[in-house]
Amino acid sequence: MKVIEYFDSRDSSHWLNQMQKSDWRAGQYLCELLRESMFKNIFGEKSKVLLLVDGRELVSFCTYSEIDDIQPTDLTPWIGFVYTFPAYRNRGCAGKLLKHCEELAKNDKVEAVYISTNHVGFYEKYGYEFYKTMEDIAGECSRVYRKRI
Repeated sequence: MKVIEYFDSRDSSHWLNQMQKSDWRAGQYLCELLRESMFKNIFGEKSKVLLLVDGRELVSFCTYSEIDDIQPTDLTPWIGFVYTFPAYRNRGCAGKLLKHCEELAKNDKVEAVYISTNHVGFYEKYGYEFYKTMEDIAGECSRVYRKRI
């Protein structure tokens, strides 16, 4: 398995088709943004869509972005849209993507990375700590996790 970047891929249409097989509403929203070339307009020009692939199979995906659904905020960068396909769950696949994002953050010389979620008990396994509750763009409370780099 290896991590590739959607925008650097020569076969982004294949990976978009794979992503569309996600049964997650947020994953479908991400696909829509990619199809309409709106992703970087919303999440920032330097933002990335990372794919964990096994040959031509998409295992897991996430984003590494300048902004996320907590706005306005000075916190950056954000890891979002973390999804692993059911056949690959409980194998540490999301952890591989998180680690890749952490390496990107280290290269970007930032102090921490952030995740906005309502999941409890998942990101903690990878060293993320609850930072605080913040309001997302829909006006709902979201748990923000942080990992110092």
